[in-house]
Amino acid sequence: MNIDSGKQELLHKLVNIQERLTDTEFHYWKIYSDYGTWQFWVNILMLIIPLIVLYFAIDRERIFLLGFYGMQIHVWFTYLNSVGLRMGWWDYPNRIAPIFPFFSFSASFIPVIYILVYQWTLNHQKNFYLYTLITSVIISFIIMPIFVATNFFVLFKWINYGWLLVFIVIVFLWSKLITNVFIFMQKRIKKA
Repeated sequence: MNIDSGKQELLHKLVNIQERLTDTEFHYWKIYSDYGTWQFWVNILMLIIPLIVLYFAIDRERIFLLGFYGMQIHVWFTYLNSVGLRMGWWDYPNRIAPIFPFFSFSASFIPVIYILVYQWTLNHQKNFYLYTLITSVIISFIIMPIFVATNFFVLFKWINYGWLLVFIVIVFLWSKLITNVFIFMQKRIKKA
């Protein structure tokens, strides 16, 4: 495979910039976010406590449905956070790990909240979209400002809490759509 020299040179430049960024992130983490800081331990708690709550609260009869939906939330929040960080829209100054600044937030805290809301709407025959929207408003306008006030989250550029709400709503709608597609496909197989 022959890559022209200009493309090869620019690619190497991007790799070098990424390596320097990673080195800087490790340096930042060691100084400001490692296990010697109280913020590190809050991040650990945000990772572990929701999973413990989920373990005891999840409806075992619907565990695969709820787990699949939660995994969708996790994956799409991870992508959203990656884009937000890469574009310089926001950051997580206190990190559980240098290369995963948003790990406890998008791997446990947020997915567990949405799993439990989904479960509650199923068990009580409530409108999923209404209650998930209410949850998203609470996250965007109450939880995220608390994270900002405690320096666990920082907004940059033109991003505000309203935009966070828009992004979060897109994530939960997309996650539910994918979940519904899989439910539909499963039902079609059972009918056949």
